[in-house]
Amino acid sequence: MEPSGTLAEQSHSSLLILAVGNPSRGDDALGPLFLERLAAMREQRGDWNDIELLTDFQLQIEHAVDLENRALALFVDASVSCPPPFQFSQLQPVRDISYTSHALSPAAVLHVYQQINHAPPPPAFQLAIRGERFELGEPLSAAAEANLAAALVFVGQLLAQPDGERWARNHAAQKENGLVAAFS
Repeated sequence: MEPSGTLAEQSHSSLLILAVGNPSRGDDALGPLFLERLAAMREQRGDWNDIELLTDFQLQIEHAVDLENRALALFVDASVSCPPPFQFSQLQPVRDISYTSHALSPAAVLHVYQQINHAPPPPAFQLAIRGERFELGEPLSAAAEANLAAALVFVGQLLAQPDGERWARNHAAQKENGLVAAFS
C-alpha cells in the first residue's frame, strides 16, 4: 500500500528526525537547535504530529532501534565540509570506520539496523548544516544561524509536500544530479 497525503500525515510515527550535536561547542549546536526550532514550528502548525524528534550528542549503535517501524528517517548534524548553507543527501547503509568507534555515522547506523533486523532500513536522508566554529563555550556563529534558518525553511517545505516519501526520494536524486540548486 502506497503512503498518501503529506509526509506528516503518514501513519504511526512514520518519520523520525534524529539530530546530533553538542550545544556547548559553538556551531555543533546546529542539530539540537534545528530540532528545537522544528518543534516550535510543529506546535504552531498543529499538523506535524506524526513526526518524532530525537536528539543526542552523537549517534550510537542503539539508535538503530529508533529506526524500527519508520517509513522515513532524517539525520541532522553540523558539518564543516558541506557547502553552505546545507547539504541534503540520501543515505545508504555502509559499514564504515565509525562502525567500531563509540560514535557512528548515519550510514553506519543504517548498516547496524540492517544487520540486526535482517531487512533494509527505512529510506534515510542526511541534512548536514554548515558550521564554522566548534570550540567549547563558543556561541552559535552568525553564518551558522543563517544556515540553520535556510535548513528550517527547506525542511518545512519538504514536510508540506504531498506524497512526502516519494517526493523526498525524488528530491534527493535531483539534488545529487545538480538539478535542485535553490537550497544549496
